[in-house]
Amino acid sequence: MIDQAVSALAGKKRILVFTGAGISTESGIPDFRGPQGIWKQFDPADYTYDRYVDDPGFREESWGKRFRSPYLGASPNDAHRAVTRLWDAGRLVGCVTQNVDGLHAAAGLDPEGLVELHGTANQIHCISCGDRPEFDEIEQRWESGEADPSCRRCEGILKTTIVYFGEDLPVDATTRAWNMAQRADAVLVVGSSLCVYPAAFVPLDVVDRGNPMVIVNRGKTDHDFRATALVDGTAGEILPELADRLIDS
Repeated sequence: MIDQAVSALAGKKRILVFTGAGISTESGIPDFRGPQGIWKQFDPADYTYDRYVDDPGFREESWGKRFRSPYLGASPNDAHRAVTRLWDAGRLVGCVTQNVDGLHAAAGLDPEGLVELHGTANQIHCISCGDRPEFDEIEQRWESGEADPSCRRCEGILKTTIVYFGEDLPVDATTRAWNMAQRADAVLVVGSSLCVYPAAFVPLDVVDRGNPMVIVNRGKTDHDFRATALVDGTAGEILPELADRLIDS
């Protein structure tokens, strides 16, 4: 299966990597829709932008979950590092991720090559004035008893940059993602079921222009029928070998 993936991507110099929750499960972070997924524990309908803005109690609960999260100290795994190596080797046009865990950045991927399309849990902004206080500062204020810290510049509502349901994708990230897709000569999908939109339109745009798509994922995706090559398995086992062979080719 890896042979087919290598063959599909051989000679490609502007590969777009598109990653979902499956790339981070080996870092101890659960996926969203699997048997032990996050949406088995929480109702996604609760996580709307309007509820966050309108409900101070929900904001307090959200800050508590963030700063008590067992995943706060998660580390990148071999799959994240493999993506970074592909970028450093000049084989990628970039990496667009649906993940909010910040692990691609922690693995050393150049910010120029990374688009966090759904935001990140490690950055905070004011929804009114746009101020971006340091994560550690807000964590310290929360630990000191501020259950719902407000913006010190304008007293507005603070929020992680994670995109909630009903919230628009960030304009800059969306623009950069589409620019990468338009320049790509192939797409490598890792750990995504390709069922979340509008994010899934990004890799599919590469395919729509006649370029190959390789999917590395545990289980089926919504677009297996469009893939040039399918590799069923864990990203941490497959991606390092795939990266090595592409870099050496």
